[in-house]
Amino acid sequence: MAAKQYQVDLTSTITPPIYISTQTLHSLLTHKSLITHLQSALPTVSSTIQSPVRQAHQTSPSSSLLLMPSWSLSPALPYIGVKLVTFHPNNCTLNLRGVHASYVLFHSLTGQPLASIDATELTVYRTSCVSALASQYLSRKDSETFVMIGAGSLAPHLIKAHLTVRPSLKRVIIWNRSFEKAKTLVEKLNGEGRLEGVCLEASNASLEEVVRLGDIVSCATNSETPLVKGVELKVGAHLDLVGSFQHSMRECDDEAIRRGRVFIDNEAALVEAGELVGAFQRGVITRDDIVGDLVELINGEKEIGRRDSEEITVFKSVGSAVVDLLSAQLVYETRINNQNSSLHV
Repeated sequence: MAAKQYQVDLTSTITPPIYISTQTLHSLLTHKSLITHLQSALPTVSSTIQSPVRQAHQTSPSSSLLLMPSWSLSPALPYIGVKLVTFHPNNCTLNLRGVHASYVLFHSLTGQPLASIDATELTVYRTSCVSALASQYLSRKDSETFVMIGAGSLAPHLIKAHLTVRPSLKRVIIWNRSFEKAKTLVEKLNGEGRLEGVCLEASNASLEEVVRLGDIVSCATNSETPLVKGVELKVGAHLDLVGSFQHSMRECDDEAIRRGRVFIDNEAALVEAGELVGAFQRGVITRDDIVGDLVELINGEKEIGRRDSEEITVFKSVGSAVVDLLSAQLVYETRINNQNSSLHV
């Protein structure tokens, strides 16, 4: 169910924009609430949201600045939003996140700034929830083993989001180039005590061995060399590719793309994702072989989605300003509704 719409009273005194910190964000948002909101809102309002191709600027040989604007033409969604993202992959050597972001939300009728949101955390929520929403349509309902490749900031969110839509999952295996980092993540998740009934483990086995075990295999890395080999994917597996958003990045090889029925979050994946752009160039598949996008999955168009228990499915996401705007909407309206409720207690 979508969040209750909050309409700004244009006759009232203009109030200062609010700031929503990471701590506040956690109190307003859950993976379940965002998945439900996106499932409800994307098919109905995505066509009314204008979203230019994101601007990417190289700020150094290894870092970049991304600008992702969007605005709604619908009175039911009276917002303009812009996300600013910095990408510094070498931050891992400083024990810092490689991606930082801020989101600014405006009212579309007046241009009034409404909120500034810490979008570093908002981004990992929306990215993981998009993957999980796709998995709801593409992974097997009886999936039991989830393989997480990568142990960065996205990994715990992907694990929690997928568990939300696939409660059948009983085993989560985390693989990272640094085994210690994978082990630390397992300890952190176990310490939270929220994943009861799920066996969490860090693996120092070969990646090939680990991939063979996965009913769902999710990748969240900045790798420029293929990690998942298609030949290793088990029959009926679902492959979730989250990390790459540049031509130089590849989280799987051509065989994984060739073996799977490929779905995308939005059309930007066709020109940004290294796995797909490279596959097109090498003649592995064509654009016509892409089965559908997330909205089509939700709507059940073109008879898409998982057809049987044996086929391999692939979902590639690169992120979109449309989903950012809807995520910011949910956070902002929940914050306002909570505030209004407290005033009437």
